Amino acid sequence: MVIAGAGMAGLCAAARARELGLSPVVFEKGTRPGGSMLLSSCVVWRYRSLDEFRAQCPGGDPRLQELVHGRLDEALEWLEALGAPVVTRDTGNPLTTGVRFDPAGLTEALVPAAGEVRLGEAARAADGEPLLLATGGFQGDTGLVERFVAPAAPLRLRANPWSTGDGLRSALDRGAALSEGLGEFYGRNMADVDFGEPGFVPLAQVYGRFARVFNENGDEFVDGAEVSWSEIDLVQATARQPGARAWYVLDEEALERRVRDRSVREIVTEAPTRTDPAELPFDAPEGSEVAVRVAAAITHTIGGLRVDEHARVLGEDGEAVGGLYAAGADAGGISAGGYASGLAAALVLGRAAAESVAT
Repeated sequence: MVIAGAGMAGLCAAARARELGLSPVVFEKGTRPGGSMLLSSCVVWRYRSLDEFRAQCPGGDPRLQELVHGRLDEALEWLEALGAPVVTRDTGNPLTTGVRFDPAGLTEALVPAAGEVRLGEAARAADGEPLLLATGGFQGDTGLVERFVAPAAPLRLRANPWSTGDGLRSALDRGAALSEGLGEFYGRNMADVDFGEPGFVPLAQVYGRFARVFNENGDEFVDGAEVSWSEIDLVQATARQPGARAWYVLDEEALERRVRDRSVREIVTEAPTRTDPAELPFDAPEGSEVAVRVAAAITHTIGGLRVDEHARVLGEDGEAVGGLYAAGADAGGISAGGYASGLAAALVLGRAAAESVAT
């Protein structure tokens, strides 16, 4: 079994495959294992009920949603048994349940369990050899993002730089079908400064639902009261604005709201792009206390390859493309129309791919 990509999906697939007696080889074209999981807050979660999952992600494939919801708890126990260090079992959201792992510790637990991991190499599979595509989506390729997501301006990249659609292209060449949700992505509105990997989490401005949100022309393009808890809809809306940028404008009441264990005021105080509302290029609402300039950043794509509950890639005719599997962000359509944990889907589908190959 050949696995393309050493992120959450690829490493979990390899570790499970070895338990089942297979000899997988993981190829990672980047210089380190862990993928974008290593750069995340590493909360692996599901909605508490399947009905809630479907309500939050109405465009997603019901079979895949049922798979992730039904098998995540078992998979989380499996990760802990491999030695993955738990930070907390509180997701900070009453709609969800799950575990927050230490991302570096999780990577360190998975790599030896995965066996042979070749860094700096593109995947190579012999004819007839099962191939799992776990290359992390296509957010790192500006051409594919422009084609499918169509933002108003290039999006900032809030992910590893190696997820450039290799899995997508490879599968399409073999007749694979595309999933729902190709125009959607998960990301964050970030403080509008140059940032590297250390800024992925601390520079995320995760309080937009409490703010008044304006574009560069002073148009209020969303109603904060209608923004979802994940703010994925707000980020996608920002991506369609001039420059893929926006201004968050906050009054005293908004500054006192809380995001998990922090007040909005604390987060804003650390934002390098905060400014006096009087300095805005448009008239701020009465009572405004502070404004923060943000830019849309993409973490991972939501659409991708169409797969079944065994992680088999499907063709346009609905039949499996022989010997081809996909997991992680290469497998699309699970959370179309909303947002669900990408790491949870990667974990469950990665394991499902290994089990499918083994049987």
